[in-house]
Amino acid sequence: MTKLTWKKTITNIYSNTTMYTQENGFYIAHGPNGPISILGNMANRHGLIAGATGTGKTVTLQVIAESFCKAGVPCFMADMKGDLSGVSQPGKLSGFIEKRLPEFGMSQEDLTFEGCPVRFYDVYGEQGISMRATIGEMGPDLMGRILGLNDTQTGVLNILYRILDEKGILLDDIKDLRSALDWLSKHAKEYTSQYGNVAPASIGAIQRALLHLENQGGDKFFGLPSFDIQDLFATRDGKGVLSVLAADKLMLQPKLYSTFLLWLLSEIYSTLPEVGDLEKPKLVFFFDEAHMLFEDTSKALTDKIEQVIRLIRSKGVGIFFISQLPTDIPDIILGQLGNRVQHALRAYTPRDQKAIRAAAETFRTNPEFKTEDAILGLETGEALVSFLDEKGAPSVVERAKILFPLSQIGAITEGQRLDIMNANSDINRKYKEAQERESVFEVFAREAEAEAKAAEEAAAAKEAEKEEKNKKKEKTIWSKVWKAVVTAVTGTVATILGKTVSDAITGKKSKNTSVKDAAGRAVKNATSAAGRQILRDILGNATK
Repeated sequence: MTKLTWKKTITNIYSNTTMYTQENGFYIAHGPNGPISILGNMANRHGLIAGATGTGKTVTLQVIAESFCKAGVPCFMADMKGDLSGVSQPGKLSGFIEKRLPEFGMSQEDLTFEGCPVRFYDVYGEQGISMRATIGEMGPDLMGRILGLNDTQTGVLNILYRILDEKGILLDDIKDLRSALDWLSKHAKEYTSQYGNVAPASIGAIQRALLHLENQGGDKFFGLPSFDIQDLFATRDGKGVLSVLAADKLMLQPKLYSTFLLWLLSEIYSTLPEVGDLEKPKLVFFFDEAHMLFEDTSKALTDKIEQVIRLIRSKGVGIFFISQLPTDIPDIILGQLGNRVQHALRAYTPRDQKAIRAAAETFRTNPEFKTEDAILGLETGEALVSFLDEKGAPSVVERAKILFPLSQIGAITEGQRLDIMNANSDINRKYKEAQERESVFEVFAREAEAEAKAAEEAAAAKEAEKEEKNKKKEKTIWSKVWKAVVTAVTGTVATILGKTVSDAITGKKSKNTSVKDAAGRAVKNATSAAGRQILRDILGNATK
C-alpha cells in the first residue's frame, strides 16, 4: 500500500465514509506497513487485549467496539470504572489526538467526531436498565459458584433442582430458593434412596450463603422479568447498539460478576442457531477483568467455559477477553483467541519477567524486532498486534499505534446517562418493574394444604368404616343373643311339654308342671343362654 493510499484510507476511517469493508475488514491500528485490520469473517475467532494498568487497554476496547458498531455489529461490554460510558457521546480534539494526527498524516479537518448508539444496563437497576435472571435459569452449578459452595453443597442444589424439575416447579428468586431448601430439609428422607443423603448441615450452609448474597444486594439480580438475550442484537440507523453494563459495583462481588457474564454467554450459545463464519459477526462480547472468570473455578466448569468459547463462534459470536497478562487465561482457552493486542508490561520482579516471556511466546515472531523487548518498550497507545489472516493463521506480530476513538474518552455525567436511559423508554419499561408469579412457598403451602385435607378425609373415612363395623358387630351380637334365648326358651318349653305328655300317658304326676313354673324355667334358661353368648363375644373380641 502506497503512502497516499494509506493516508486516504485513514482519512476515510475518521470521516466515517468507510469504517468497514468486506475486503479490508475492521481498521484497528496502523503500523510501518500500513493499516492493520481484523478481517470480518475472522472476528468470531475471538481475541485478547492485554497490558498493564494505564497502557491503553480500555481505549483499545473502545476503538474495536466503535469499529464494530459502525459496521452494524452490536456489542456487549462491561464498564468496570465508568470510562466506557463515553462511547455514547461525540469525542473532541485533545492534546493527545493532536499529537497523533501527524503520525497518521492527517489534519483536524479530516475528523468527524460522533458517539455510538448505547443502552446502559445494571444488574442492580441503578445506573441502567435492570438485567435479571431467574435462579432456575442460572442452574445449580453456576448458583453453587456464586454462593461459594463446596462439591457436597452443590450436589444438594443439584438434587433440589432435579426434584423441583420433576414437580414442574420454577425457581425465580432468592425467596423461592430459600423456601425450596426449607421444604427439602423436611422431606429429605423421602428422596434419600433415589438421590442420596441430604445433610441438614449442607442445607444450613446454603441458607447462610443465600443470606450473605442477599445482604450484598444479590436479590436484585434474581427474579422476573428475566433478561431476553435477543435485546443484545439491536441495531439503530444501520449501526450496532452497544450494550454497556455498569459493573463498578458488580465487580466488588467477583464471582457474581464473572458467573453472570458466563450465564449470558451460555444463554447466547443455547439460543442462537448455527451460522458458521459470516462476513461479519452477529455480536461481539467483551469480557473485561477476564481473570475473575477463572479464579477458584473447578476443572469441570473450566471445561464448560472452554466448550462454550470453542463452539459459540459457529453461532456468529466473537469474544474478546481483557486482562493484564495472557497467562491470566488458561492455555486451553488462550489458544482459541486468534486476534491479539498486547500493550506494555512492566518487569520489576523475576515473576514479571517470566510473564513477559510467556506473553512474547504467544505471538508469531517478527524478525525485525525481539518481541520480549518490544513489550517492555511500548508507549501508551502503542501495542503489539497480530490478527488472523484470510486462512485463519496468526499474522506476524507488528508494533503498531492503536487508532483513537471518535467518541468521547472517559466517563459521562449522571445527567447524560439519565437522558440516554430515558431515550430507551421502551426497553426500560420492559425491565423496570420486577414481576412475581406464584412463589415456591405458595406452591408448597398449597401442596401441604392438599395433603392435610387428603389425610383428614382419609381419617374421616377410616372412622366411618370403623363405626360401620361396630354397628354390624353390635347387630351380630344381639342376633346371636336372641337366637340363644329363642333356642333356650324353645328347648325348655319342649322339655316341659314332653314331660307333661309323658305323665299323662303314664298317669304319673310330676312337680313343677304348672304354667308359672314352666315360664320361670324358660326365662331362667334364656337369661343364662344370653349371658353365655355375650361373654363368648366379649372374650372372642379380646383375643383378636
